[in-house]
Formats: sequence, C-alpha cells, structure tokens
Amino acid sequence: MITLFLVGLGVLSVWAGLSTFYPDYILPSPGEVARRARELLGQGGLFAVHFRTTLVEAFVGFLFGAGVALPLSYLLARHPRLDQLITPVVVAMQAIPIVALAPLLVIWFGFGLTSKILIAALTAFFPVLTNGVVGLRETDPRLKELFQIMGAGKRQRFFKLEIPSALPVLFGGLRMGLTLSVIGAVVGEFSGAGRGLGYLVYFARGTFDTALIFVALLALALLGVGFYLFVSWLEAVVMPWRRKR
Repeated sequence: MITLFLVGLGVLSVWAGLSTFYPDYILPSPGEVARRARELLGQGGLFAVHFRTTLVEAFVGFLFGAGVALPLSYLLARHPRLDQLITPVVVAMQAIPIVALAPLLVIWFGFGLTSKILIAALTAFFPVLTNGVVGLRETDPRLKELFQIMGAGKRQRFFKLEIPSALPVLFGGLRMGLTLSVIGAVVGEFSGAGRGLGYLVYFARGTFDTALIFVALLALALLGVGFYLFVSWLEAVVMPWRRKR
C-alpha cells in the first residue's frame, strides 16, 4: 500500500512538473483536472449519468458475452471436431478490429444501449471462450481415470472435477473479459452515443477540453480497476483454498 502511494505521488509530481511547460489544452495540470472534475460533479449528477451508462453497457455486455462463451467453451473442449469447425470462424471474427465493426452494429441496432452492449459482449467473448476451453482441457487425465474407477457419472465428473480444475484459468479469462468490456463500451460510444464516458471523451476532443478528457480517462481507469477487483473478490469467494494458500 505504501509503495502504491509513493508511485502515485511520483506520477503526480512528474505530471505537475511537465504541465508547467505546456498550455492547458495540451497537458492540463493535476489541479486543473481536479477543478474540472469538481465542476462536472456539481452539474446535477450529470457525471454520474455518464459513468453509470458506461458501467451498465460494459457489465451487461460482459454477462451476455460470457453467458454465450462459457457453454460454447465446454462444447469445444468436449468435441474436437466441433472445435475444428467453429474455432476458425471465431478467430476470423476476432481478427476484425472492434473499431471497424462498431459502426456497423450501431447502424443495425441503433444509437441506444443495445449496440453498445453487443460491442462490449463481442469484446469480452473471445478471452472467456479461450480460457474456458484451455481450462477444461487441462483436467488431469489421471484424476479422470480415478473418477471413472470410482463409478462417478458424467455429471459428477463435470461439477466435482472438470469445473474445479478449470476455475483458475477460467477466472483469468473472466477478469480479462470484464476489463476489456469497458473498451468495447467506449468504442461503441465513439461510434454514436449521447451519453457515457466515451461520449465525454469524444465531446471534449471536439471542444479541446483536455481536462475533461483526463477526467473521463481517470473514471474509465477507476471503472476497470473496480471490475478487476470485483472478479478477484469473486474468485476468492468461489475458490477459498487459493486464498488460504
């Protein structure tokens, strides 16, 4: 904790020192950014609306993407032929930059929450799917044989062996997917939106309000860290043996 505080203090010091050599529209000082944040927070909850919009888009998109990726990862891990058929399609879709795909989704689904949620879901889908397949395939074959010898059925092997063995890798994918869903939501807001932290960045860029850009970026960083800590807390709850170890 002390190290984190010292690092933050060092970054603020360097930032404040560099800001003296540039005008505010290029690099505002920490004090100017704090002033702009207070000003935005005082505008009748307007900032809370933007923050909440991006949070909902990212989190709901993550739930949707993970809800599709997890069952599919199990099917791909259990059926190699299905994996050979579907994985190239998934990889091809992932190779398309989300920045290029977002305008098309906005055209199809409109400027509301639906398009932003879908973009966030697509961003979170691939890491959850990949880690799910890898985690399920890494189950120790000797333990599988032991479960078979003891007469365990498929349902028992799935819930008592395969899922616990895959959880460490799976939570890595969930952590990455939830964090990346914030990027997807912001990309969607760049493509067309009337609110959200991405919209604030887009609006501030047009008005050269660099301090507002910094406020929005810091809020996005806070949102990403909050999501990361949430998944870490959930991992500690689901896997208490790792926390003790």
